[in-house]
Amino acid sequence: MSEKKQRPSDLPEWYREGYDNIWLPYTQMKTAPDALPVVGTDGVYLELADGRKLLDGIASWWTACHGYNHPKMKEKMKTQIDSMSHVMLGGLVHEGALDLSRRLADLLPGDLNHVFFSESGSVSVEIALKMAVQFWLNQGVEGRARFASFKAGYHGDTSAAMSVSDSDDGMHKAFGGYLQQQYILSLPETPEDLEGLESFLRENRETIAGVIMEPLVQGAGGMKFHSPEILKGIADACRKADVLFILDEIFTGFGRTGTMFACEQAGVVPDIICLGKALTAGTVAMAATVATDRVYEAFLSEDPDKAFMHGPTYMANPLACAAANASLDIFEEEPVLERVKKIEGHLTQSFAQFREKPGVVDVRVRGAIAVIQMEKIENPAVLREEFVKEGVWVRPFGDVVYVTPAFSMEGADISALTEAIDNVLNRCS
Repeated sequence: MSEKKQRPSDLPEWYREGYDNIWLPYTQMKTAPDALPVVGTDGVYLELADGRKLLDGIASWWTACHGYNHPKMKEKMKTQIDSMSHVMLGGLVHEGALDLSRRLADLLPGDLNHVFFSESGSVSVEIALKMAVQFWLNQGVEGRARFASFKAGYHGDTSAAMSVSDSDDGMHKAFGGYLQQQYILSLPETPEDLEGLESFLRENRETIAGVIMEPLVQGAGGMKFHSPEILKGIADACRKADVLFILDEIFTGFGRTGTMFACEQAGVVPDIICLGKALTAGTVAMAATVATDRVYEAFLSEDPDKAFMHGPTYMANPLACAAANASLDIFEEEPVLERVKKIEGHLTQSFAQFREKPGVVDVRVRGAIAVIQMEKIENPAVLREEFVKEGVWVRPFGDVVYVTPAFSMEGADISALTEAIDNVLNRCS
């Protein structure tokens, strides 16, 4: 290894000694500015090694929905670590996993009753796709191994998840020749578009196992919104064409769009739903793939080969289950969704001013998501540094500046966040 880069002596020793050995996500390690050293979190703030506090506008990629270090989360996790940190789920179960499975089934709409746990959102999507393919194979139907998804969609960074994401101009474009070819369609916008989708699905149903999409908000593909009516129309098209309907609610689930799950706003029940991120409220890695009775029952057989052969080592980790159950307790005991509604109102009012800014194409708000779409952002990394100077952590990407605050964020902090964005756009536009 080459000689370590010399860094200022006022940085922590652990930072100076270890930084050259870490490989950071979505980062050109040769040219990117060094990442900021975080030494603590508190509520809606990140604490840096030099004593500064940054107001976190994106809740650690929208996972920390209740803010950092919520006392109920800490209490349950501390109690769990005293009794059992982990046990394999192969042939064994534990109380936290069964309680969480039951609670998720009770919360989700319809008969989404069967919960398969994993450690990351990307893997939960991989699992959903495998389930969909094997659903047809277990019924003697060959050839239905491709998926339809939508432009500007993002479903993760693992192989099959990348294949159903829009990779033409996105972060996965280098892998086009490596990935399985799927049907990447334009998201319908009109009744005529929905009719066209239904026709496409009917014409290609012998090759299509399912349709996968992010409901109401396409997240990492550009924070693009669509209506509940469009979501319902896509669900109806899948039902009429008899293809499985898979919803990726890794971003939108657990209150982010204003309801517990985005699909509730359209009154639809997918065949399979993927959950993650805020499932454990930003504490421990965990995800879940939940199937309806119809999908689950296709795997029940005297034939062992029809079982679902997948098993993440840390699935249903007891610490993660404790965190997820604690988060669900908070949703039950505190007016979380009411807070989201207040945040939505505050963001709608305060972000309206940005519509008149030079270079702004659109401003949109849904739930605890606010987006400023720019004509172009020349250098997102430079913009991030400007936000840090204002005392906030906002991480633009592509052509958008967005915030996804913790649901515990108060109005004064949202105002501070808005003011910081205003100052930066005034300087940099």
